[in-house]
Amino acid sequence: MAKKKLRVGVLFGGRSGEHEVSLLSAASILKAIDRKKYDVLPIGITKQGHWLSEPESQALLDGTHPAMVQLHANSSAGPGLAEQSASLPRSLDVIFPVLHGTFGEDGTIQGLLELADLAYVGSGVLGSAAGMDKDAMKRLFSAAGLPQTPFMTLLRSEWRADPKRCRRTLEKTLEYPLFVKPANLGSSVGISKVHDASELAAAMDLAAGFDRKIVVEQGVGGPGAKPRELEVAILGNDQPEASVVGEIIPAKEFYDYEAKYQLSGPDESVSVLPAKLSAAQAKQIRAMALAAFRACDCAGLARVDFLMEPAALSSGKKNPAPRIFLNEINTMPGFTTISMYPKLWQASGVKYKALIDRLLELARERHAERQATAFIRV
Repeated sequence: MAKKKLRVGVLFGGRSGEHEVSLLSAASILKAIDRKKYDVLPIGITKQGHWLSEPESQALLDGTHPAMVQLHANSSAGPGLAEQSASLPRSLDVIFPVLHGTFGEDGTIQGLLELADLAYVGSGVLGSAAGMDKDAMKRLFSAAGLPQTPFMTLLRSEWRADPKRCRRTLEKTLEYPLFVKPANLGSSVGISKVHDASELAAAMDLAAGFDRKIVVEQGVGGPGAKPRELEVAILGNDQPEASVVGEIIPAKEFYDYEAKYQLSGPDESVSVLPAKLSAAQAKQIRAMALAAFRACDCAGLARVDFLMEPAALSSGKKNPAPRIFLNEINTMPGFTTISMYPKLWQASGVKYKALIDRLLELARERHAERQATAFIRV
């Protein structure tokens, strides 16, 4: 008797500044996933938040969807959130939510899937929310004793009410250069490097357009000295494993959205796998990555990013013992075949198709564990 195939829903798109990145990740998964093991259903969500049928979802991936998006924006012809989500438990065994950024990676879709009692890839509500909110994330890292660069968090309302006071507060605590970020976003959307006071207002206004909380971090290395950007991929639930350490050499001054996704050829960013580090440095970074994963109560997968002081500081002197700072954790990193998360596991001996298999296994394992929990009195 033939073994029954698992029914897998690949959920992508969504109301996010990372919508296009999500489409690329989903297309890669749908191309690589083993159709002998799985029946696969693509589930697209438009930028307006409308859930699409299977043919419409494929059109979203193919780039032929604008007429359909307009149709759903002006009518009730397509399935909405309530209708689509209500049918999911009857038809699917596990969901792979390849949703990057807001309304997908921030605990919102995870809450819906928990209510639907569906197995799904990745962190739960808490881990996803903590991993998305850079302010909450950094507070958890601090509680775990993990080294970070100095930072402050300001509210959009505070900045708009009295920008001069906010600037004074920042400059009393932090030193330029600064990185200004919306607390809840990814793929470097809305992030600016601020070299001096003349650039601060524009950076704050940009970040404030994307979130009510603005995180301002002190740069590593000081003026004119770029830090090394290092990354580790994590895989697992209660007993997670860390990949080799990789390094990104950005094509621009820092690894912003353009450097990640839009530059190509001789202008594109370069990845080094594994990074050229001492054995002690690599061990330290991998241990810190696992500690960060646990600090945020993550599950399934995550990519953890680090900054290392440059070997030569701005003074030109050699730095004998560069410090390593935890930057952030990403609970649903880019998942194309050329994204760093799959590439880090490829360099660690886990191929892309096998990585998909493992993540689906971990999703079902975590769901089974949750089923063992009593939620009502009997």
